Amino acid sequence: QVQLVESGGGLVQAGGSLRLSCAASGSFASINAMGWYRQAPGKQRELVAVIPNGGSTNYADSVKDRFTISRDNAKNTVYLQMNSLKPEDTAVYYCNADITRYSLGYMRSVSYWGQGTQVTVSS
Repeated sequence: QVQLVESGGGLVQAGGSLRLSCAASGSFASINAMGWYRQAPGKQRELVAVIPNGGSTNYADSVKDRFTISRDNAKNTVYLQMNSLKPEDTAVYYCNADITRYSLGYMRSVSYWGQGTQVTVSS
């Protein structure tokens, strides 16, 4: 069993900052790519940022100059530093991780989701 738990959401004024955290726990062999998604009211869930276990990060165009994704492998945690927040950033932010674990006699990679944390940016 694997769990992802997000934290750090809240209410901020436009121009403010928040730092989201997502910690993975449970039994697994490795965490591969980790990412953040968000879903605004009336909108589909969209990719915000992705960080692989190695290589370069990737950001949505709407956030790439303002958000920074990072990870601490020793803590099995991924972060999203959000600066210069705008009202249009208001959404539920979801952590996602591609995790390899030994199950049913073989190694398999499974995508896991956190339950989300609300980010609200006021004008």
